[in-house]
Amino acid sequence: MSIGDQLEFIAPMPRLLDDGSAWVEELRRLEEFGFDTVSVSHHVTSGWQLAPVAAMAFAAASTSRLKVLTLVAQNPLQHPALLAKDIATIDRLSGGRAELGLGAGWLAADYAALGVPFESHRTRVDQCAEALTIIRDFFTEDTVDFVGHHYHVTGLEALPRCCRQPSPPILLGAAGPRMLDLGGRSADIVGVLPRMVNGRIDHETVADVAAPSLHAKIARVRDSAARAGRQMPRIQFSVLHLDVTDVESPPRPVTQWEEALATERNWPLHGTPACLVGTAAECAEQVAEFSHRFGIGYWHLGQDSRAAAAVIAHLH
Repeated sequence: MSIGDQLEFIAPMPRLLDDGSAWVEELRRLEEFGFDTVSVSHHVTSGWQLAPVAAMAFAAASTSRLKVLTLVAQNPLQHPALLAKDIATIDRLSGGRAELGLGAGWLAADYAALGVPFESHRTRVDQCAEALTIIRDFFTEDTVDFVGHHYHVTGLEALPRCCRQPSPPILLGAAGPRMLDLGGRSADIVGVLPRMVNGRIDHETVADVAAPSLHAKIARVRDSAARAGRQMPRIQFSVLHLDVTDVESPPRPVTQWEEALATERNWPLHGTPACLVGTAAECAEQVAEFSHRFGIGYWHLGQDSRAAAAVIAHLH
């Protein structure tokens, strides 16, 4: 078995540039490229386009193998029981291809645009912990009863039933200590993220995925899982910058990460999976090395799907 057969690869949801048919063609191309999952972000500002649940449902209906994932749904922007019902519906209708990524939310502009209070980080983590309990109960129990500080659910029928048992995988996007601990206690997959301390991508954000920080985050997840008597969750990581030098890709918007990297090239990204540069074969070797070193099993290789596909091809 090759290292690639032990890993899973996430592609970003295509942007809606023209009409729906072109979007569907791009989705099917991702399937042909060998991606396992297509993910959709959950924002309403800064040019983000798609409503995540609707996009996931349409993507699942338009493909035959691709799994669909929120990466990640912002917990404060919807009731967790309704989100669980949406995911269970997609999972049932797609034959078990829905996955849920959840986060506490970080982009204050989304909340300002909707007139939703942007609570303190502590409050948002507490909300997320309660939400995870409700969602897990919806996926695994016949009815949901929950009384917490932030949510109350009474006698909610957990329908439809999910295809994947005991539940679709739940990924928690985690950057800070409390979210990493929560991921270790409660999630199936922990997406290890850099902290947005200042609400933007800056030097401090990128430094938070340097190798020492990344090792410490994963160790924290492992310790939290052990204290809870659980197996270590799988680790998911999103590459901040992928530069495959022997692949020609069509022009695409420059990401915020690439803008930041262009500003200060001396940021501490050596020896970390945050930045992969080289030929497709060389980048594949780096993915294999970092998978072994950090225990990463679930990769998002950035926004350039064609470049990422060339890397994946070398891993299988």
